[in-house]
Amino acid sequence: MTLAVMLQGTASDVGKSVLVAGLCRIFHQDGLRTAPFKSQNMALNSGITPDGKEMGRAQIFQAEAAGIAPDVRMNPILLKPTSDRQAQVVLMGQVATSMDAVSYHQYKPRLREQILAVYQSLAGEYEALVLEGAGSPAEINLRDRDIVNMGMAEMAQCPVILVADIDRGGVFAAIYGTLALLQPQERARVKGVIINKFRGDVALLRSGIEQIEALTGVPVLGVMPWLDVDLEDEDGVALQAGKYHRTDRRDIDIAVVHLPHIANFYRL
Repeated sequence: MTLAVMLQGTASDVGKSVLVAGLCRIFHQDGLRTAPFKSQNMALNSGITPDGKEMGRAQIFQAEAAGIAPDVRMNPILLKPTSDRQAQVVLMGQVATSMDAVSYHQYKPRLREQILAVYQSLAGEYEALVLEGAGSPAEINLRDRDIVNMGMAEMAQCPVILVADIDRGGVFAAIYGTLALLQPQERARVKGVIINKFRGDVALLRSGIEQIEALTGVPVLGVMPWLDVDLEDEDGVALQAGKYHRTDRRDIDIAVVHLPHIANFYRL
């Protein structure tokens, strides 16, 4: 039987992707054949597989952490926004169509069968799967057609660990509010919380951790420190937060060789 666990976040850019990569690495080092899985990713920063197909960059570096080659089954649906209301829909590594948000929301239930089939094919090949959600599971306006957070956890019948970002502030409110908005059967899947991106003395958190555990009944499994890792972000939230800024204003000359598989210009 395949071991499966899913990481979901209280919001976008809380650090799920790096933690999933970390778990993939740990399971791989423990001798388990491991693969990442994210049913739906929304990102302009995509990557190209060795066979020329397109998938989310996060799942590519997660696969590398697991010691395996990236496979589009690890990210069967990739949405690439083309405007505020429109996105290109990439299915199994190939462009399928473009849709507006309303049309795609109505279309999502038709993708469930394909997602489940892809997930089960991976489960048949690997001993451990580490799943990643998107955004927050508490988007109550999207719950009825969810295919990437609790909807995916239900399809996979796997437990969920909730990841919360303390660096942006309001971590306990984010944890409490997210759990409060979940349906009882969804909340029952949440087996623990990870507080991510902490800087300072963890002793200062102890009273808050005790209180949030008492209020929610969900244990805090650990506190992860801020990691200054140089990984390409997919999420536009990272850009909006001003994570990237140019410190050297001198002009530079760039010469580019022919790159047949380039997907994103950040590679230059």
